[in-house]
Formats: sequence, C-alpha cells, structure tokens
Amino acid sequence: MKFLKFKIMKTTKTIQRIITVVCLLGFTLSVFSQTNTKQKSLTVLHLDSKGINLDPEQLGNLTRIEIGKLNLFEVMDKYDVQYAIDKNKLQVGSCYGKLCLVEIGNTLGIDYILSGSVELYGETIIVTLRLIDIKNNITEKTQIKEFLNLQNDIQSMISLALNEMFQLPQNTVLEQKLTNKFNYDNLINNPAETSLNLSGPRMGFTYYSGTTAEILKASKSKGGFDVYPTMFQFGYQFETQYLNEGNFQALFEFIPMITGLDQGLFIPSLTVMNGFRNNVNGYEFAFGPTFFITPETKGFYYQNAWYQEYELPTLENKEIVTRLDSRGDRKLHSSFVIGVGKTFISGKLNIPVNAYVIPSKNGFRYGVSFGYNAKK
Repeated sequence: MKFLKFKIMKTTKTIQRIITVVCLLGFTLSVFSQTNTKQKSLTVLHLDSKGINLDPEQLGNLTRIEIGKLNLFEVMDKYDVQYAIDKNKLQVGSCYGKLCLVEIGNTLGIDYILSGSVELYGETIIVTLRLIDIKNNITEKTQIKEFLNLQNDIQSMISLALNEMFQLPQNTVLEQKLTNKFNYDNLINNPAETSLNLSGPRMGFTYYSGTTAEILKASKSKGGFDVYPTMFQFGYQFETQYLNEGNFQALFEFIPMITGLDQGLFIPSLTVMNGFRNNVNGYEFAFGPTFFITPETKGFYYQNAWYQEYELPTLENKEIVTRLDSRGDRKLHSSFVIGVGKTFISGKLNIPVNAYVIPSKNGFRYGVSFGYNAKK
C-alpha cells in the first residue's frame, strides 16, 4: 500500500514537472516570436505641395494617419516628431530629397521615412510617395498615381496610393470615382454640383396589347384606327436631380412625347417620374404618372360588335360605356408608368436605354427607348 502511494506521488510530481517545462517553453517561444515580429519604425515628415489647397505639413499629417491605419509599421506620433525636430533643430521644411531624409532619419534613429509630393498639373493631381530605407540608404519603394482634380478628396487619394504601394486590397469603386474622368456622375467627381442636367432627346417604340390593340387594328368605320399596335415615338427628357449621395442619385424626370406619327396618328403625352440611378453601374428605376390625349366616345357592345350610343335606337337595355374610338372627341387621360434602364458611357457621351410598362385593364402597354446627352 505504501509502495502504491509512493508511485502515485512520484507520477504526480513528474506530470507537474512536464507541465512546468511546457509552459516555460511556450512562454519562451512567445517572447521569441514577438521579438522577431517587432514592427519597423517609420516616420512621416512633410510632403511637397504644389497647386493644391493643403500645405506640406498638412499633407504629412494626412499621410501619417493613412499609413498608421495599415498597421505595417510602428509609426512615430506627430507630437514625438515635432519634439524631435525641435530638440535637434532639424530643418524639415524643404527636406524632400533622399540625402536629406536619410540624414534626418539617422538623427531620429528610425528604420524608414515616408515622403513624397502632391502636385496639380492642369486637371490632374499627381500623388508621389517614396519609402526611404534609412539604414541601407536606398529608396525601397516608389509609387506614382494620377487622380482627377478633386482637392476635397486628397486624403482618399493618399490612401489609394498607399494601398497600391504595399499591394493591399483596393477600394475599386472609390478608385474609379477619383481617377476615371468619364465615370458615372456622383458627388465625388461632381462635388460642386447640386443638380446635374442630364436632359436629352428620347426615341423608341411602344407596343399596345389587349383590347386597346384590337381597337387600333380595327377599321375606322368601326371606331378603330386601322394601324398596327406598334408605334414609333420621340420626345425629350428634362431631368432634375435633387439628391446625390453615396452610390445613388435621386431625380425627377419630365418627358413630353409624341407617338404614332409613323402611322398618321398624333398622340401627345407627358410623363412625370421619380427615380433612382446607381452611380456605380448606371442602372436606374423610376415610376410615376403619365398623361395623354386620345379620342373616345360613349357606346355599347351588341353581339360582339361596337356601336356608338345613338346607333340602334330601338335596342333596349343598352349598357353604355366609354372607350377609345377614332370617331370620338379628344380627352385627357392618365395612367401609371414603371420603368427600368441603364446608362452606357462612351467618352463624354451618355447613352440611356430604358424599358417601361403601363398597366391597364384594357391591355398593357410596353415600350423601349434610348437617347443621348453629353456630360458637361
């Protein structure tokens, strides 16, 4: 019994020793790993500024903020930078060259300095960034990126340039808005606009179905129009934008149209739509009322034939209704439109293509139209 107790105690002590050794080994590896993965130190001084509304110190501060977000370096705080500059009486106001930067970097005792410039050339802002390796006295990385002249978004430009320099995932939507001159209009590439005039001519075809189509095909002696239910239409779209935020625009569309001239008809209409357009891909959705003028008359159906109200005077119990009739008087009518579309871009030319439907108890009406307007 004593022997068994002794064996158990000995085994317990052995297990405790093993656990202690494992813990010490894990702690040692952890310390070793942290020592070897210690981030390199980096500072940002001033960035050269030409033709833009930010001075070199402000550009340096913005760049310091953006490089700090990447968590790639141990970035020197701006207050520590200023303290070191004052203490060592360093002249950083015109220090943009490698020789000068390496000298300051050695004084500060850091591994890297990030410098560069932001310059305006015509309608283009060029962001240049250089990563200087202080110990090896070399320029390790250089990144040059061109942007549109959108000075309110310089911080985003610096962020995009840094992502490209260090081969990090890029915000492609933001990059397009800041670099593509012919991108879809949005709040970024049209910052000074509160409303955009995208008006332009519209033309296309409309197709009538149901009872309306049968009336259009019927002979004029029976109240029809003796035409095909597919007609050409043309007009002009007046567009007023009242919201332009994020990826969407909100807008009103006023579209006067004339339909049927190709078949000897004159059908005027006015459509008022409220819609949304996506700034990224150009898709849009809109809806609203449409007003049009067509002839109509009162009459009745008898043995599947249409008669005007005064016809067959001896017929009793006639159910009088009002419907489309080429022999009637012109009156104003209204309906509701639901439309979808997409705008294609070719240089400064916008080419909107739209499809719509107008539901009705007498038959749906479908249409396709396209147009063009120039981006200003």
